Amino acid sequence: MSTWFNGEVALVTGGSSGIGQATALAFAAEGARVVVASRRSEESAETVRLIQAAGGDAMFVRTDVTKAAEVEALVAQAIQRYGALNFAFNNAGIEGDAFIPVAKYSEATWDAVIDINLKGVFLSMKYELPHIVESKGAIVNMASVAGLVGGRLGAAYYASKHGVVGLTKAAALEYADKGIRINAVAPAIIQTPMAERAFFHDAALTARVTAMHPLGRVGSPEEVARAVVWLCSKGASFTTGHTLPVDGGFLIP
Repeated sequence: MSTWFNGEVALVTGGSSGIGQATALAFAAEGARVVVASRRSEESAETVRLIQAAGGDAMFVRTDVTKAAEVEALVAQAIQRYGALNFAFNNAGIEGDAFIPVAKYSEATWDAVIDINLKGVFLSMKYELPHIVESKGAIVNMASVAGLVGGRLGAAYYASKHGVVGLTKAAALEYADKGIRINAVAPAIIQTPMAERAFFHDAALTARVTAMHPLGRVGSPEEVARAVVWLCSKGASFTTGHTLPVDGGFLIP
């Protein structure tokens, strides 16, 4: 097992599936002890089981990232169990109603997407940062190519991810003099349950969105996970406030 994060502690929100699960496994493979957080207990228990089966150390804390008390309790339990917090990947998110124009977008969907995708990142950082300052660690937030360009339909998703990019920059500037690095990743379309719901239920739509990536395919969760782990590593020691596209060339055209 590599010693990139030997014995250090990484927290992953939205760790029950997709990119979150892949990143939890990637942190563990690099020697980190991992705290998995999500609202889905059964799936998150499977993430923990996979880490433990590979010889790693992990725990699960059921958490709704839109609720300050639950996020505060999550971080407190991580500290109680492991004594420190070195890294966090604030990944929990939803897509909302994927193809609804602004004038027909419900207020309830808007609130839900902004709450989880943006407020959830804010609350996570709020409670993580005092401990990450102490450990001189790093944070990575989940943005999206939708946070770097505009697009038709799904307004709340675009707005939330643009917000994550701005929040990441603001926090990176605030904490740079404390030696803390805060970055984000911006995946294009990745083969996850979220993408399956939005894009992969129709052959013509699948072909269309796949063609938007010059590499000729969509990405895998593991490819995003490797970017997150690198941003937390000493290999990215002079990188902060950056949103790293993991997009198969999506943003080039």
